[in-house]
Formats: sequence, C-alpha cells, structure tokens
Amino acid sequence: MQDARFDILGIGNAIVDVVAPCDHGFLSKHDMHPGSMRLIDAAAAEALYAAMPPGTESSGGSAANTCAVAAGLGARVAFQGKVAQDQLGAVFRHDITAARVHFPTSPLAGGAPTARCLILVTPDGQRTMNTFLGACVMFDESDLLIADIEEAKVTYLEGYLFDPPYAQAAFVRAARAARAAGRQVALSLSDPFCVDRHRAAFLDLLADVDILFANEAEICSLYETPDFADAMVAARADVQLAALTQSEQGSVILSGDEVFAIAAAPAKLVDSTGAGDAYAAGFLTAYTAGRDLPACGRLGSLAAAAVIEHYGARPRTDLRALAAQ
Repeated sequence: MQDARFDILGIGNAIVDVVAPCDHGFLSKHDMHPGSMRLIDAAAAEALYAAMPPGTESSGGSAANTCAVAAGLGARVAFQGKVAQDQLGAVFRHDITAARVHFPTSPLAGGAPTARCLILVTPDGQRTMNTFLGACVMFDESDLLIADIEEAKVTYLEGYLFDPPYAQAAFVRAARAARAAGRQVALSLSDPFCVDRHRAAFLDLLADVDILFANEAEICSLYETPDFADAMVAARADVQLAALTQSEQGSVILSGDEVFAIAAAPAKLVDSTGAGDAYAAGFLTAYTAGRDLPACGRLGSLAAAAVIEHYGARPRTDLRALAAQ
C-alpha cells in the first residue's frame, strides 16, 4: 500500500465501557436477558452503574476497541468519534490516547453526556450489554477530519454508528473521500439487529466499501438467507474482500474466487466482549503491513483469542509478540 500517516482510521461510537462479572440472579433482578443488548436512558444508566459489582473501565465502542488493539499490535492508528465535555469524556480521551491512538475529534459542548456501555459477564462467558448512547450519536459530517481520512490506508466504519441519518451521511462522505484519495474502506456490520434496521442503506454503502467484516448472523441478515454458503456467494458479488467470522469455527476470507478457511486460535473463554473487534484489528494490522490474506486471518484469530480469555474488550497479553507470529 502507498505511504500514509496512518494504517487504520476508525470512525464509530465513542463509549466508555464498564465491564463487571455477575451471576444470573443479578440479571434477573434487573430484568435483563442473558446475552442481550439493550439501549437505556441516562437515569437507568446511573442506577445500574451504582448497582454493578466492581469492574474495569476503558475507552470503548466497537471501532475504538479495534483501533486500540491495532495500535497495540504496532499499527499507526487514528479514531474519530464524539464524546461530551465531561468527566467520562476525559476518561475516554485519556484512555484511547494512552493506547497510542490519535484522537483529535472536538468534544460536544453542552447537550448529552458521554456514552457508556455497562456490560455484565456471567460465569459462562456470556455478555449482557446495557448501552446509553449519549453524545456519541451526535457525530455528523462536520466532525469528519477529511485530511486524516485521506492519510489513512484503510478507513474502518463501525455499523453500530449507522442508526442516526446524519451519521449515515458522514459514513458516505468519509468513504468517498478515502477512495478519492486512493485509499481503502472497511465496514463492520456490527450487529444483525442493526442490519435489519438499515439493510437497504448498508447494501447501498457497499458500493464504496472494499473490505467487509461480519459474523455469520450479520452476513445472513444482510442477504436475508439462513444459509451461510448463500450469504458468502452474495458477499463475494458485492465486495472485493470479506472476512466472515464463525466464533469457535474460525473465519472465512473471501477474495474474488479465492476462499481461505482460518481456524480459531485456542483459547479458554471467559468473556466474549470485543472478540470481533479484536479480529478486525488483527486482520487490518496484517493487511496494511502487506501480509497475505491467510496471515491476516491468523493474526485476527490470535487477537480475538487473546481478548476472550479475560474480562473486557482489550487483550492483556503482549500484542507485539502476537504480531511477530
């Protein structure tokens, strides 16, 4: 790839992640279904935060997690997303900057507070997510720093941010600016429910996407088929490169007529939070370094395995050592 200031530039929801262990009784007491993701308001967020067991706090959001892991793997990384001018906004900015991610987006002055995701993890490793979106959904075209996008090898777009119409417009502008500069665009579908809400818009966006990331449920939702093989055929027709994950079954990489099956790296599951984000980080780190596609998939699998062996969305292992493999 041609020279650039950044290897990866992520655009997505800027959220402070709070991850804590709990038992199923805690979920029942607070009317939560195991493994679900729900949106909550500010009052509910404050009440649940006060009731949660001790946990870890870090800058989060899907694309932000990908950016932090990629930086840990040695990639040059930037992130664009919206926080408020408040305490949690300062926590997010300090944490992601400490992870060696360039974060120049101006904070929201007034209005909604910084977003937070309260994640409860049961002993079986399943995550139950409660998200207050706050300021992060206020991201729009005016927040795009086009000069940075033009200086990134790959601009990585987070599907979770696709709900607000002004964010959709920002995605389109960012993708077209990247491609006009001779760069590439990657998109993560993020969640099958997100795909269900915006299927037509996602399919339209694929015209400006080079690399598609999705798990089996997401890609099947996009193409409205229960058959993963049929979804793969459809994806191959729409994008030049797709990396499709299947949890413990590993991943499948599609590039033109080529298909690469990548085994999942061995891991003891403690918390699945951030596995897909870490996979994308590993894949894109290797990809922007010019590695072949099987190597990209292997580093993605290694990064995902590193993150699921403990609570939270960031690996605690030596990421540079993973990249060296």
